[in-house]
Amino acid sequence: QVQLVESGGGLVQAGGSLRLSCAASGRTFSSFVMGWFRQAPGKEREFVADISWSGVIRYSTDSVKGRFTISRDNAKNTVYLQMNSLKPEDTAVYYCAARSDTRGYGDWGQGTQVTVSS
Repeated sequence: QVQLVESGGGLVQAGGSLRLSCAASGRTFSSFVMGWFRQAPGKEREFVADISWSGVIRYSTDSVKGRFTISRDNAKNTVYLQMNSLKPEDTAVYYCAARSDTRGYGDWGQGTQVTVSS
């Protein structure tokens, strides 16, 4: 298992930026693909992006491509989500998760609230 703690959420106006961080501890960070998910009020949790140890990246939809950037610092056991040009529809609780070959996305952080005002 790996323990995950997100930070960096908050209230921002539309067009603004936030950088989320997720610090990992426990098992070897490099063993995991690290992902970001979000859950808006009344909606299901959705995949945002993930990144492998070697830096292979996937983004979920065109809605975040070009605005969100995922990255990781393996030396600091931390994964980031840089969010630019934020929109009110980006408002959600953002979760960090770790994916292994055996457990899938089996480890989750507690989430951090992002609120974008219009």
